[in-house]
Amino acid sequence: MNSNVMMIIIGVSILIILVSIISQLRNDMMRMKITLDKIAKKVGVPDIITKEVKDELLTLISEGKKIQAIKTYRMLTGIGLKEAKEYIDEISIDVNDK
Repeated sequence: MNSNVMMIIIGVSILIILVSIISQLRNDMMRMKITLDKIAKKVGVPDIITKEVKDELLTLISEGKKIQAIKTYRMLTGIGLKEAKEYIDEISIDVNDK
């Protein structure tokens, strides 16, 4: 009985440590992305999202195809679902204001 309790405690401890490490890695990656974006702007790297692409995304949003807009944005940028949804929600405000 005692060995089972010890194994559960060890397992939970390892799980907590792994979650903490993953969270820290995500934060580090976000900071690196922000830094890389700043460097890219300084050296003149063109944006992936051109006016034509943004217009296409806005058209999809205005047609009620928000999920397709998120998928398109993710495909072009390679970013995560959460970030893509936040971007589409942000530009959706422009469509709703018109």
